[in-house]
Amino acid sequence: MIFLNQIVQGVLLGGYYALIACSLSFLFGVMRIVNLAHGSLAVLAAFMLFVLADRAGLSPWLGLIFAVPAMALVGWLLQVAVLERSLRSGLLVPLLSTFGLAIVLDNLLFEQFGADTRSLSPYIGDLSFDSWSLTDDITVGRLDVLMLCVAVALLGGLNLFLARTRLGRAIRATAEDPEVVGLIGINAHRVYAVATAVAMALAAVAGAFLAMRTTFDPYSGGAQLIFAFETVVIGGFGSLWGTLAGGVVLGVAQNLGAFISPHLFLIAGHVVFLAALVARVWLSGRNLRWLRVRAA
Repeated sequence: MIFLNQIVQGVLLGGYYALIACSLSFLFGVMRIVNLAHGSLAVLAAFMLFVLADRAGLSPWLGLIFAVPAMALVGWLLQVAVLERSLRSGLLVPLLSTFGLAIVLDNLLFEQFGADTRSLSPYIGDLSFDSWSLTDDITVGRLDVLMLCVAVALLGGLNLFLARTRLGRAIRATAEDPEVVGLIGINAHRVYAVATAVAMALAAVAGAFLAMRTTFDPYSGGAQLIFAFETVVIGGFGSLWGTLAGGVVLGVAQNLGAFISPHLFLIAGHVVFLAALVARVWLSGRNLRWLRVRAA
């Protein structure tokens, strides 16, 4: 039963990883950009919610009403001011641009808030520590279950949005070929700006749960980026449901590693990520060789 408990806790942890990776996966699926500032932007949202809770007395749930639109505006400005220009120069320049943005954000937050850690757990009451007992050996945290449910809801909502709405179909079409869609009256630049705004709104939700489940500081973004990136690679770049699967696999691997030895928590996740990466590279190379043989 202890082994089963590790799996259950890993699945719940995977819900958080899927939540933190949702924005990264969505943005890559639309624009083929790996946003290296993703973790720092989530931490920016966390600090935004902390300021609203600490100085304005707003609960984090009410704070999201202000933080989500604010981060969406940040995403729109990020696309117009940085990504739109850098995309014209190839794939490397957006990586360097978002990497530079992450450094700037981290240091600005450090200058403003210092190195002290913060948390939103004091502002959410019993939710931060309360739990349900499923059996004598398995107990699940209410916050962990909520994060998993929110991750499923957001990923499912995004899939419905992309499949059922006019804007969603425009985003999918632009992701396939941004040049051809102009022939049917779709403004690719505007679609990219909307997609980035949606991605940053998702990052705001991820930042909220980051701040609720643990402590954070101005330099917490790097670790969150690593977890998000590993989740997306394991699940498959651009696949929203794959992001959920990748998060669950990563969370379960980490918890099983910790079951063997506490020192293996992070290492086990990195090993699974590396195995998934090698498998994808090998399969890509095999498919490429098969295509060359067919062409010959």
